[in-house]
Amino acid sequence: MATQCVTKIELAVSCKNLLDKDVGSKSDPLCVLLQSVGDDKWTEVDRTEKIKNCQDPEFSKRLCIDYHFEKVQKLKFGIYDIDNKSVDLKDDDFLGGFECNLGQIVSSRRVTNPLQLKPGKPAGKGLVTIVAEEVKDNRAIVLEVEAKNLDKKDLFGKSDPYLEFFKQADDGSWQLVHRTEVIKNNLNPSWKKFYVSLHTFCNGDLNKPIKVHCSDYDNDGSHDLIGIFQTNVTELQKVESGSVVEFDCVHPEKQKKKKSYKNSGVVRIKYCKIEAQYTFLDYIMGGCQVNFTVGIDFTGSNGDPRSPESLHYLSPNGVNQYLSALWSVGLVVQDYDVDKLFPAFGFGAQVPPDFKVSHEFALNFNTTSPYCQGVEGVVQAYRFALPQVRLYGPTNFSPIINHVSRIASTAAQQPTASQYFVLLIITDGEITDMDQTKQAIVNSSKLPMSIIIVGVGEADFKAMEVLDGDNGVLRSPSGEAASRDIVQFVPYKNFANAPKEALAQTVLAEVPTQLVSYFKMRNLGPVNPPTPSK
Repeated sequence: MATQCVTKIELAVSCKNLLDKDVGSKSDPLCVLLQSVGDDKWTEVDRTEKIKNCQDPEFSKRLCIDYHFEKVQKLKFGIYDIDNKSVDLKDDDFLGGFECNLGQIVSSRRVTNPLQLKPGKPAGKGLVTIVAEEVKDNRAIVLEVEAKNLDKKDLFGKSDPYLEFFKQADDGSWQLVHRTEVIKNNLNPSWKKFYVSLHTFCNGDLNKPIKVHCSDYDNDGSHDLIGIFQTNVTELQKVESGSVVEFDCVHPEKQKKKKSYKNSGVVRIKYCKIEAQYTFLDYIMGGCQVNFTVGIDFTGSNGDPRSPESLHYLSPNGVNQYLSALWSVGLVVQDYDVDKLFPAFGFGAQVPPDFKVSHEFALNFNTTSPYCQGVEGVVQAYRFALPQVRLYGPTNFSPIINHVSRIASTAAQQPTASQYFVLLIITDGEITDMDQTKQAIVNSSKLPMSIIIVGVGEADFKAMEVLDGDNGVLRSPSGEAASRDIVQFVPYKNFANAPKEALAQTVLAEVPTQLVSYFKMRNLGPVNPPTPSK
């Protein structure tokens, strides 16, 4: 593969004068970043957090994107008013969008544009500002912060405090770099430990001024300032050598009015550390193997393979949706798998010679060696198995997930980041062992493993969307939460007319993050780490 000129870019987004779609309160905006994959098809790259009751949001989550110097990258920023927990934006109000090329933002570094509801139709007086920064530092700052004796701001309760961290830009302005969670009704809060890339936090300059606001959260968006202090990373780091690092939280108005005023509370740094932050490529180039396993649905709901209406029907040119999905995803993944030997299984069919129903039979019918040579081998095994099995049921996912997780759990016992497993399940979506599948996914979330589900056909895929934990953490029937999000579900029909790379891009979009999140959870760096960049 030719080396390409790729730079990591972070985009900070803020808006002014958004449309107000909520009756009785303000909008709850979120910004989504989409990238063009050709022919008016778009794929989501990243999204910010949602900010409640706010017409002029400043999002703290940066949107991250790879900038390819050699490609025109068409981007679309969409601002939505989020009124529910669903990850799907179709049922949320659109507050306006803006389209441009990434090159335009990179070359001007800061772009402010009117938001449009559609070409030529402005979204009221709405404006969006996007600031681009190149990421050159692979370190992150890890902070844990608490406060004592904060001022009481609420009439009928204490305060609901949260912190906002700002870095000073070269022009003297302050840019939001992190916002903590809100702790309800507490004047002595302790916030969760958080990570921010050192580049985002202070541009890698440990002496750059950092300003911290402590505020009392109000549901209607009119948050009250409790106090402010300034510091820098060098000062925060003193906590590592055992020093007490704390700051008077000062309200400027109160300080002016009262001579005896000391502070509105004290903020103390409990933990501060700078850590290397490894990327997906650091792990891959450092020797991590991605092992690819395929599971194919052979249940009766697919229809008789001899009938042109069947999802398993091989058209005269020898293709169907199962094969198309397999080709487009497999061709990308096989680059990361050195031996290119893929175990491939079928489920939900009666299998020769005795035609018992099986939920994890080897596509090549070789129980001791279910491996196929590359995607080509999987396709051949599928064509070989199709006329010999009888489509049956039920559609049970858990046996094949448990099969891969047994192999992954052996790899997980190694104290190195050397193996990761990706299971691709292609199905028509009529799942029958939902509880067992949820449990299998929760168990697998503790292992070096990701699950990609491609739904073929026209079924209602609501059940699949539940498994894709994007709209809240997936829980097992007993209530145990998944350690991390490991399932990505994609309906094939959304890509019927898109270029075949588009499906692979969307399907594999979350795998790099999932791989990194697993090794980070285990505290494992790459086997052969890169030399740290400073």
